[in-house]
Amino acid sequence: MPGRYYEEFAVGETIEHAKRRTISEADNQRFCDMTMNQQPLHLDADFAEGTQFGERLVNGLYTMSLAVGVSIPETTDGTIVANLSYDGVEHPNPVFHGDTIRARSTVTDKRETSDGERGVVTMHVEAFKTVEEGDDVLVCEFDRTVLSEKRPDGE
Repeated sequence: MPGRYYEEFAVGETIEHAKRRTISEADNQRFCDMTMNQQPLHLDADFAEGTQFGERLVNGLYTMSLAVGVSIPETTDGTIVANLSYDGVEHPNPVFHGDTIRARSTVTDKRETSDGERGVVTMHVEAFKTVEEGDDVLVCEFDRTVLSEKRPDGE
């Protein structure tokens, strides 16, 4: 599914993203290795057992990146010029190996660029983990601002 052009975003609309991902230990390990983040809370089971969490946590930047990734098909796939900013990032609850993550985006603002050639769109992105009881728990939220293409003439 292609992403949306600037004109196709509506302020106030909420987009539930279809893709989900269950995070494995290998996912977390690879992300930490690629980013050179050797925080023992993410990688050392013995260390993490002695913390308030009792087990290793998934790297919060991976959780945020995953939320962006699963949002791409319904928002900016093929229609983005650039990600401009990620603001107000919060991680209100931990993510553990085996948690399944889903996301939703709410369009909070949009405006044309000063030359009128493109548009700037801001979305509030929320990532949730699904728990056995069927209630989703918020694990990450942030505002993502993108520079979006306008629909080409004739389309």
